[in-house]
Amino acid sequence: MAFFYVVPEALSKLVSRESELLDKKEELVYTYAKQISSLFSKQLKFLSFVNKEFDRFDAYYARVSYAREKDMDFVLPSKGNALKLENFAHPALLHPKPISIDFSKQVLMITGVNAGGKTMLLKSILSAAILSKYLLPMRIDAKYSTIGSFKEVFAILDDPQNVKNDISTFAGRMSEFSKLFGKKATLLGVDEIELGTDADEAANLFKVMIEKLIDKEMKIVITTHHKRLASLLATHPEVELLAAIYDEKTERPTYSFLKGTIGKSYAFETALRYGIPQTLVAEARVLYGEDKEKLNDLIQKNIDLELKMRQTSEALEAKLHEVEKLKLSLKEEKERVKDEFELAYSKMAKEFQEAIGEAKKAIKSTDTKESHRLLNKANQLHQETKKVIPEHKAEPLVVGDRIKYGSSKGVIKSIKKEEAMIECDGISLRVPLSKLKRSGNQPKVKHAGVSISKETPSASMIFGFAWAQSR
Repeated sequence: MAFFYVVPEALSKLVSRESELLDKKEELVYTYAKQISSLFSKQLKFLSFVNKEFDRFDAYYARVSYAREKDMDFVLPSKGNALKLENFAHPALLHPKPISIDFSKQVLMITGVNAGGKTMLLKSILSAAILSKYLLPMRIDAKYSTIGSFKEVFAILDDPQNVKNDISTFAGRMSEFSKLFGKKATLLGVDEIELGTDADEAANLFKVMIEKLIDKEMKIVITTHHKRLASLLATHPEVELLAAIYDEKTERPTYSFLKGTIGKSYAFETALRYGIPQTLVAEARVLYGEDKEKLNDLIQKNIDLELKMRQTSEALEAKLHEVEKLKLSLKEEKERVKDEFELAYSKMAKEFQEAIGEAKKAIKSTDTKESHRLLNKANQLHQETKKVIPEHKAEPLVVGDRIKYGSSKGVIKSIKKEEAMIECDGISLRVPLSKLKRSGNQPKVKHAGVSISKETPSASMIFGFAWAQSR
Protein backbone atom coordinates (compact mmCIF):
# COMPACT_ATOMS: atom_id res chain seq x y z
CA MET A 1 0.00 0.00 0.00
CA ALA A 2 1.59 3.30 -1.06
CA PHE A 3 1.10 6.74 0.46
CA PHE A 4 2.21 10.30 -0.16
CA TYR A 5 2.07 13.64 1.67
CA VAL A 6 1.87 17.20 0.54
CA VAL A 7 4.36 19.81 1.84
CA PRO A 8 3.72 23.50 1.32
CA GLU A 9 6.37 25.05 -0.86
CA ALA A 10 7.13 27.80 1.70
CA LEU A 11 7.71 25.23 4.46
CA SER A 12 9.91 23.15 2.18
CA LYS A 13 12.07 26.19 1.48
CA LEU A 14 12.37 26.93 5.23
CA VAL A 15 13.46 23.37 5.98
CA SER A 16 16.01 23.50 3.23
CA ARG A 17 17.27 26.87 4.45
CA GLU A 18 17.56 25.56 8.00
CA SER A 19 19.66 22.63 6.82
CA GLU A 20 21.96 24.96 4.90
CA LEU A 21 22.42 27.20 7.97
CA LEU A 22 23.22 24.23 10.22
CA ASP A 23 25.83 23.04 7.74
CA LYS A 24 27.28 26.56 7.63
CA LYS A 25 27.38 26.64 11.44
CA GLU A 26 29.30 23.38 11.58
CA GLU A 27 31.79 24.73 9.06
CA LEU A 28 32.29 27.93 11.09
CA VAL A 29 32.70 26.00 14.38
CA TYR A 30 35.26 23.75 12.75
CA THR A 31 37.12 26.74 11.27
CA TYR A 32 37.22 28.65 14.55
CA ALA A 33 38.16 25.53 16.53
CA LYS A 34 41.01 24.89 14.09
CA GLN A 35 42.24 28.49 14.41
CA ILE A 36 42.00 28.46 18.24
CA SER A 37 43.75 25.09 18.46
CA SER A 38 46.51 26.36 16.19
CA LEU A 39 46.92 29.45 18.38
CA PHE A 40 46.78 27.55 21.69
CA SER A 41 49.19 24.86 20.51
CA LYS A 42 51.92 27.49 20.43
CA GLN A 43 51.16 28.36 24.09
CA LEU A 44 50.69 24.79 25.35
CA LYS A 45 53.40 24.99 28.01
CA PHE A 46 52.04 28.26 29.35
CA LEU A 47 48.48 26.91 29.43
CA SER A 48 49.70 23.82 31.25
CA PHE A 49 51.45 26.07 33.78
CA VAL A 50 48.33 28.21 34.26
CA ASN A 51 46.20 25.11 34.75
CA LYS A 52 48.63 23.77 37.35
CA GLU A 53 48.78 27.10 39.20
CA PHE A 54 45.00 27.37 39.24
CA ASP A 55 44.89 23.93 40.84
CA ARG A 56 47.47 25.12 43.39
CA PHE A 57 45.48 28.27 44.13
CA ASP A 58 42.30 26.24 44.49
CA ALA A 59 44.03 23.92 46.98
CA TYR A 60 45.38 26.87 49.02
CA TYR A 61 42.02 28.59 49.01
CA ALA A 62 40.33 25.40 50.24
CA ARG A 63 42.87 25.11 53.09
CA VAL A 64 42.40 28.74 54.12
CA SER A 65 38.61 28.38 54.06
CA TYR A 66 38.83 25.23 56.16
CA ALA A 67 41.21 26.90 58.64
CA ARG A 68 38.83 29.84 59.06
CA GLU A 69 35.85 27.56 59.57
CA LYS A 70 37.65 25.39 62.16
CA ASP A 71 39.55 28.27 63.82
CA MET A 72 42.96 26.88 62.86
CA ASP A 73 46.32 28.47 62.02
CA PHE A 74 49.24 27.90 59.66
CA VAL A 75 52.88 27.71 60.72
CA LEU A 76 55.33 28.16 57.84
CA PRO A 77 58.59 26.19 58.10
CA SER A 78 61.47 28.34 59.34
CA LYS A 79 65.19 28.01 58.70
CA GLY A 80 67.06 25.53 60.90
CA ASN A 81 65.55 22.70 62.92
CA ALA A 82 64.13 24.56 65.93
CA LEU A 83 60.83 23.11 67.12
CA LYS A 84 58.68 25.07 69.53
CA LEU A 85 54.98 24.23 69.88
CA GLU A 86 52.56 26.37 71.87
CA ASN A 87 49.09 24.91 72.60
CA PHE A 88 49.25 22.39 69.74
CA ALA A 89 46.37 19.91 69.47
CA HIS A 90 46.82 16.61 67.63
CA PRO A 91 44.45 16.59 64.61
CA ALA A 92 43.40 12.95 65.11
CA LEU A 93 42.05 13.45 68.64
CA LEU A 94 38.48 14.61 69.32
CA HIS A 95 39.16 16.40 72.62
CA PRO A 96 42.96 16.64 72.87
CA LYS A 97 44.89 18.25 75.69
CA PRO A 98 47.00 20.97 74.01
CA ILE A 99 50.75 20.56 74.43
CA SER A 100 53.46 23.20 74.73
CA ILE A 101 57.08 22.19 74.26
CA ASP A 102 60.36 23.87 73.38
CA PHE A 103 62.45 21.23 71.60
CA SER A 104 65.67 23.17 71.00
CA LYS A 105 68.28 20.39 71.30
CA GLN A 106 68.97 17.49 68.92
CA VAL A 107 67.42 14.68 70.98
CA LEU A 108 64.30 14.67 73.15
CA MET A 109 64.08 11.55 75.34
CA ILE A 110 60.65 11.02 76.92
CA THR A 111 60.38 8.68 79.91
CA GLY A 112 57.81 8.16 82.64
CA VAL A 113 54.52 6.51 83.48
CA ASN A 114 52.79 4.00 81.22
CA ALA A 115 49.76 5.41 79.37
CA GLY A 116 50.92 8.89 80.38
CA GLY A 117 50.94 10.41 76.91
CA LYS A 118 54.55 9.73 75.80
CA THR A 119 53.66 8.20 72.44
CA MET A 120 51.01 10.82 71.74
CA LEU A 121 53.52 13.59 72.48
CA LEU A 122 55.95 11.98 70.02
CA LYS A 123 53.23 11.71 67.37
CA SER A 124 52.14 15.31 68.02
CA ILE A 125 55.67 16.60 67.35
CA LEU A 126 55.90 14.58 64.11
CA SER A 127 52.39 15.65 63.05
CA ALA A 128 53.14 19.35 63.60
CA ALA A 129 56.26 19.06 61.42
CA ILE A 130 54.32 17.31 58.61
CA LEU A 131 51.43 19.82 58.74
CA SER A 132 53.89 22.71 58.53
CA LYS A 133 55.93 21.07 55.74
CA TYR A 134 52.86 20.62 53.51
CA LEU A 135 51.18 23.89 54.52
CA LEU A 136 48.20 22.33 56.26
CA PRO A 137 46.14 24.06 58.97
CA MET A 138 46.43 23.00 62.61
CA ARG A 139 45.17 23.95 66.04
CA ILE A 140 48.13 25.87 67.47
CA ASP A 141 49.12 29.26 68.80
CA ALA A 142 51.04 30.24 65.67
CA LYS A 143 52.31 33.53 67.11
CA TYR A 144 54.49 31.78 69.68
CA SER A 145 55.33 28.61 67.73
CA THR A 146 58.30 27.77 65.50
CA ILE A 147 58.68 24.69 63.30
CA GLY A 148 61.94 24.06 61.45
CA SER A 149 62.39 22.90 57.90
CA PHE A 150 62.89 19.12 57.49
CA LYS A 151 63.50 17.30 54.23
CA GLU A 152 61.92 14.17 55.64
CA VAL A 153 59.92 13.05 58.67
CA PHE A 154 60.80 9.43 59.54
CA ALA A 155 58.89 7.40 62.13
CA ILE A 156 59.74 4.05 63.78
CA LEU A 157 56.60 3.35 65.77
CA ASP A 158 55.16 -0.13 65.20
CA ASP A 159 56.47 -3.63 65.76
CA PRO A 160 58.19 -4.49 62.43
CA GLN A 161 58.10 -8.26 63.02
CA ASN A 162 57.39 -10.18 59.81
CA VAL A 163 57.12 -13.99 59.90
CA LYS A 164 57.04 -14.40 56.11
CA ASN A 165 60.31 -12.51 55.65
CA ASP A 166 61.89 -14.06 58.75
CA ILE A 167 62.30 -10.66 60.48
CA SER A 168 62.07 -10.42 64.27
CA THR A 169 61.08 -7.29 66.17
CA PHE A 170 64.67 -6.27 66.90
CA ALA A 171 65.87 -7.23 63.40
CA GLY A 172 63.15 -5.05 61.90
CA ARG A 173 64.20 -2.15 64.11
CA MET A 174 67.84 -2.53 63.04
CA SER A 175 66.77 -2.64 59.38
CA GLU A 176 64.93 0.65 59.77
CA PHE A 177 67.80 2.30 61.69
CA SER A 178 70.27 1.26 58.98
CA LYS A 179 68.44 3.51 56.51
CA LEU A 180 69.02 6.60 58.64
CA PHE A 181 72.80 7.02 58.44
CA GLY A 182 72.68 8.42 54.90
CA LYS A 183 69.98 11.01 55.70
CA LYS A 184 70.31 14.67 56.73
CA ALA A 185 67.86 17.35 57.87
CA THR A 186 65.49 14.60 59.04
CA LEU A 187 63.07 14.53 61.95
CA LEU A 188 63.04 11.03 63.47
CA GLY A 189 60.55 9.61 65.94
CA VAL A 190 61.21 6.28 67.73
CA ASP A 191 58.61 4.78 70.07
CA GLU A 192 59.77 2.28 72.73
CA ILE A 193 63.34 2.24 71.41
CA GLU A 194 64.49 -0.77 73.47
CA LEU A 195 61.76 -3.01 72.00
CA GLY A 196 62.67 -6.57 71.05
CA THR A 197 66.00 -7.41 72.72
CA ASP A 198 68.00 -7.39 75.96
CA ALA A 199 67.63 -3.95 77.50
CA ASP A 200 71.21 -3.60 78.76
CA GLU A 201 72.74 -4.57 75.41
CA ALA A 202 70.30 -2.34 73.56
CA ALA A 203 71.19 0.63 75.78
CA ASN A 204 74.84 0.63 74.71
CA LEU A 205 74.03 -0.03 71.06
CA PHE A 206 71.41 2.72 70.82
CA LYS A 207 73.65 5.18 72.67
CA VAL A 208 76.33 4.83 70.00
CA MET A 209 73.84 5.01 67.12
CA ILE A 210 72.02 8.05 68.51
CA GLU A 211 75.30 9.94 69.03
CA LYS A 212 76.20 9.17 65.39
CA LEU A 213 72.84 10.52 64.22
CA ILE A 214 73.38 13.64 66.35
CA ASP A 215 76.61 14.28 64.39
CA LYS A 216 74.50 14.20 61.21
CA GLU A 217 72.32 17.02 62.67
CA MET A 218 69.28 14.76 62.84
CA LYS A 219 66.41 15.78 65.14
CA ILE A 220 65.26 12.78 67.20
CA VAL A 221 62.31 12.16 69.52
CA ILE A 222 62.51 8.96 71.61
CA THR A 223 60.15 7.34 74.10
CA THR A 224 61.54 4.71 76.45
CA HIS A 225 61.15 3.02 79.83
CA HIS A 226 64.82 2.12 79.80
CA LYS A 227 66.50 4.09 82.62
CA ARG A 228 69.96 2.86 81.65
CA LEU A 229 69.77 4.35 78.15
CA ALA A 230 68.36 7.58 79.59
CA SER A 231 71.18 7.80 82.13
CA LEU A 232 73.84 7.10 79.46
CA LEU A 233 72.55 9.93 77.25
CA ALA A 234 71.57 12.35 80.03
CA THR A 235 75.00 14.01 80.15
CA HIS A 236 75.17 14.64 76.40
CA PRO A 237 74.83 18.41 75.69
CA GLU A 238 72.39 17.80 72.83
CA VAL A 239 70.04 15.48 74.76
CA GLU A 240 67.04 16.81 76.65
CA LEU A 241 65.07 14.69 79.14
CA LEU A 242 61.32 14.88 79.59
CA ALA A 243 59.28 12.85 82.10
CA ALA A 244 55.55 12.04 81.97
CA ILE A 245 54.09 12.92 85.38
CA TYR A 246 52.02 10.57 87.56
CA ASP A 247 49.77 11.83 90.36
CA GLU A 248 50.25 9.41 93.26
CA LYS A 249 47.28 10.84 95.17
CA THR A 250 44.75 10.11 92.43
CA GLU A 251 46.82 7.21 91.04
CA ARG A 252 46.38 8.56 87.54
CA PRO A 253 48.68 10.06 84.87
CA THR A 254 48.38 13.84 84.56
CA TYR A 255 49.24 13.89 80.82
CA SER A 256 51.72 16.65 81.53
CA PHE A 257 55.51 16.56 81.39
CA LEU A 258 58.49 17.71 83.44
CA LYS A 259 61.70 18.81 81.75
CA GLY A 260 65.17 17.71 82.82
CA THR A 261 64.47 14.47 84.70
CA ILE A 262 63.97 10.71 84.24
CA GLY A 263 60.47 9.47 85.07
CA LYS A 264 59.26 6.28 86.71
CA SER A 265 57.30 3.77 84.64
CA TYR A 266 54.80 2.96 87.44
CA ALA A 267 54.34 -0.54 86.00
CA PHE A 268 52.92 -1.96 89.25
CA GLU A 269 50.47 0.93 89.70
CA THR A 270 49.35 0.68 86.07
CA ALA A 271 48.83 -3.11 86.44
CA LEU A 272 46.59 -2.55 89.48
CA ARG A 273 44.66 0.16 87.64
CA TYR A 274 43.91 -2.23 84.78
CA GLY A 275 42.69 -5.11 86.94
CA ILE A 276 45.72 -7.29 87.84
CA PRO A 277 45.13 -8.86 91.32
CA GLN A 278 46.83 -6.99 94.15
CA THR A 279 48.42 -10.19 95.54
CA LEU A 280 50.23 -10.79 92.25
CA VAL A 281 51.46 -7.20 92.12
CA ALA A 282 52.69 -7.42 95.72
CA GLU A 283 54.63 -10.59 94.92
CA ALA A 284 56.13 -8.89 91.88
CA ARG A 285 57.27 -5.96 94.03
CA VAL A 286 59.17 -8.35 96.30
CA LEU A 287 60.91 -9.95 93.33
CA TYR A 288 61.69 -6.51 91.89
CA GLY A 289 63.85 -5.77 94.88
CA GLU A 290 64.12 -3.20 97.63
CA ASP A 291 67.12 -1.39 96.08
CA LYS A 292 65.33 -0.71 92.81
CA GLU A 293 62.28 0.50 94.70
CA LYS A 294 64.49 2.95 96.57
CA LEU A 295 65.86 4.17 93.25
CA ASN A 296 62.33 4.69 91.99
CA ASP A 297 61.45 6.54 95.21
CA LEU A 298 64.50 8.74 94.72
CA ILE A 299 63.40 9.50 91.15
CA GLN A 300 59.90 10.36 92.39
CA LYS A 301 61.26 12.66 95.09
CA ASN A 302 63.29 14.42 92.43
CA ILE A 303 60.17 14.83 90.30
CA ASP A 304 58.18 16.14 93.27
CA LEU A 305 60.93 18.64 94.04
CA GLU A 306 61.07 19.79 90.41
CA LEU A 307 57.29 20.23 90.38
CA LYS A 308 57.39 22.25 93.57
CA MET A 309 60.16 24.44 92.17
CA ARG A 310 58.16 24.92 88.97
CA GLN A 311 55.07 25.96 90.94
CA THR A 312 57.15 28.40 93.00
CA SER A 313 58.73 29.75 89.83
CA GLU A 314 55.33 30.24 88.19
CA ALA A 315 54.04 32.04 91.30
CA LEU A 316 57.08 34.32 91.30
CA GLU A 317 56.66 34.95 87.58
CA ALA A 318 53.04 35.95 88.19
CA LYS A 319 54.08 38.35 90.97
CA LEU A 320 56.85 39.75 88.79
CA HIS A 321 54.33 40.29 86.02
CA GLU A 322 52.09 42.21 88.41
CA VAL A 323 55.05 44.31 89.56
CA GLU A 324 55.96 45.07 85.94
CA LYS A 325 52.37 46.12 85.24
CA LEU A 326 52.40 48.38 88.31
CA LYS A 327 55.78 49.79 87.28
CA LEU A 328 54.44 50.56 83.81
CA SER A 329 51.34 52.16 85.29
CA LEU A 330 53.46 54.34 87.59
CA LYS A 331 55.70 55.31 84.68
CA GLU A 332 52.68 56.39 82.64
CA GLU A 333 51.34 58.34 85.62
CA LYS A 334 54.74 59.98 86.09
CA GLU A 335 54.79 61.02 82.43
CA ARG A 336 51.29 62.42 82.71
CA VAL A 337 52.15 64.43 85.84
CA LYS A 338 55.37 65.61 84.19
CA ASP A 339 53.46 66.86 81.16
CA GLU A 340 50.96 68.65 83.36
CA PHE A 341 53.77 70.20 85.40
CA GLU A 342 55.68 71.37 82.33
CA LEU A 343 52.53 72.97 80.96
CA ALA A 344 51.81 74.73 84.27
CA TYR A 345 55.45 75.69 84.75
CA SER A 346 55.63 77.19 81.26
CA LYS A 347 52.56 79.26 82.01
CA MET A 348 53.93 80.42 85.37
CA ALA A 349 57.37 81.17 83.88
CA LYS A 350 55.70 83.51 81.44
CA GLU A 351 53.82 85.20 84.28
CA PHE A 352 57.02 85.42 86.28
CA GLN A 353 58.72 87.26 83.44
CA GLU A 354 55.76 89.62 83.46
CA ALA A 355 56.32 90.06 87.22
CA ILE A 356 59.96 91.04 86.60
CA GLY A 357 58.76 93.52 83.99
CA GLU A 358 56.31 95.01 86.47
CA ALA A 359 59.09 95.23 89.09
CA LYS A 360 61.35 97.09 86.66
CA LYS A 361 58.54 99.52 85.92
CA ALA A 362 58.07 100.05 89.66
CA ILE A 363 61.75 100.95 90.12
CA LYS A 364 61.65 103.44 87.26
CA SER A 365 58.36 104.99 88.40
CA THR A 366 58.53 108.26 90.36
CA ASP A 367 54.97 107.81 91.56
CA THR A 368 55.10 106.12 95.00
CA LYS A 369 51.53 104.77 94.78
CA GLU A 370 52.14 103.43 91.30
CA SER A 371 55.34 101.78 92.55
CA HIS A 372 53.43 100.11 95.40
CA ARG A 373 50.76 98.89 92.98
CA LEU A 374 53.28 97.47 90.55
CA LEU A 375 55.30 95.81 93.33
CA ASN A 376 52.16 94.22 94.77
CA LYS A 377 51.21 92.91 91.33
CA ALA A 378 54.70 91.50 90.82
CA ASN A 379 54.57 89.95 94.29
CA GLN A 380 51.24 88.30 93.47
CA LEU A 381 52.56 86.86 90.20
CA HIS A 382 55.71 85.65 91.95
CA GLN A 383 53.74 83.83 94.64
CA GLU A 384 51.62 82.08 91.98
CA THR A 385 54.79 81.02 90.18
CA LYS A 386 56.34 79.54 93.34
CA LYS A 387 53.42 77.13 93.71
CA VAL A 388 54.53 75.08 90.70
CA ILE A 389 58.32 75.39 90.94
CA PRO A 390 59.68 71.88 91.70
CA GLU A 391 62.11 71.27 94.48
CA HIS A 392 65.51 70.17 93.22
CA LYS A 393 68.70 69.34 94.97
CA ALA A 394 70.63 72.58 95.63
CA GLU A 395 73.69 73.12 93.48
CA PRO A 396 76.97 73.77 95.31
CA LEU A 397 76.97 77.54 94.78
CA VAL A 398 78.58 80.13 97.06
CA VAL A 399 78.34 83.90 97.53
CA GLY A 400 80.08 85.76 94.70
CA ASP A 401 79.51 83.04 92.06
CA ARG A 402 78.44 84.24 88.66
CA ILE A 403 75.11 82.63 87.80
CA LYS A 404 72.45 82.48 85.12
CA TYR A 405 68.77 82.80 86.04
CA GLY A 406 66.49 82.19 83.10
CA SER A 407 67.84 84.39 80.32
CA SER A 408 69.40 86.86 82.75
CA LYS A 409 72.90 86.76 84.25
CA GLY A 410 73.93 87.95 87.68
CA VAL A 411 75.93 87.43 90.89
CA ILE A 412 74.99 85.71 94.16
CA LYS A 413 74.94 88.35 96.91
CA SER A 414 73.88 86.12 99.82
CA ILE A 415 72.58 82.59 100.54
CA LYS A 416 70.03 81.63 103.19
CA LYS A 417 69.05 77.96 103.40
CA GLU A 418 67.66 76.97 99.97
CA GLU A 419 67.31 80.52 98.64
CA ALA A 420 69.81 83.03 97.30
CA MET A 421 69.76 86.80 96.94
CA ILE A 422 71.02 87.61 93.47
CA GLU A 423 71.71 90.85 91.66
CA CYS A 424 70.50 90.62 88.09
CA ASP A 425 70.23 93.54 85.64
CA GLY A 426 70.44 96.02 88.50
CA ILE A 427 67.62 94.24 90.39
CA SER A 428 67.95 92.25 93.59
CA LEU A 429 65.91 89.05 93.65
CA ARG A 430 65.47 86.23 96.15
CA VAL A 431 65.16 82.95 94.22
CA PRO A 432 65.53 79.20 94.89
CA LEU A 433 69.09 77.88 94.54
CA SER A 434 67.82 75.05 92.38
CA LYS A 435 66.83 77.48 89.62
CA LEU A 436 70.37 78.88 89.29
CA LYS A 437 73.09 77.73 86.93
CA ARG A 438 76.75 78.69 86.84
CA SER A 439 77.79 81.28 84.26
CA GLY A 440 81.36 81.90 83.11
CA ASN A 441 80.66 85.40 81.78
CA GLN A 442 80.82 88.54 83.87
CA PRO A 443 77.25 89.88 84.33
CA LYS A 444 76.34 93.42 83.35
CA VAL A 445 75.48 95.29 86.55
CA LYS A 446 73.43 98.45 86.29
CA HIS A 447 74.16 100.90 89.12
CA ALA A 448 71.27 102.99 90.36
CA GLY A 449 70.87 105.27 93.30
CA VAL A 450 68.43 103.32 95.43
CA SER A 451 67.57 102.83 99.10
CA ILE A 452 65.27 100.41 100.92
CA SER A 453 61.95 101.89 101.96
CA LYS A 454 60.67 101.02 105.43
CA GLU A 455 57.14 101.63 104.26
CA THR A 456 57.02 98.43 102.09
CA PRO A 457 58.78 95.67 104.08
CA SER A 458 56.74 92.79 102.60
CA ALA A 459 57.57 93.60 98.99
CA SER A 460 61.25 94.21 99.70
CA MET A 461 61.55 90.96 101.70
CA ILE A 462 60.03 88.86 98.93
CA PHE A 463 61.82 90.34 95.98
CA GLY A 464 64.72 92.15 97.64
CA PHE A 465 63.65 95.07 95.62
CA ALA A 466 64.51 98.65 96.30
CA TRP A 467 62.92 101.38 94.43
CA ALA A 468 64.15 104.88 93.72
CA GLN A 469 63.51 107.66 96.21
CA SER A 470 63.56 111.21 95.15
CA ARG A 471 66.48 113.02 96.74
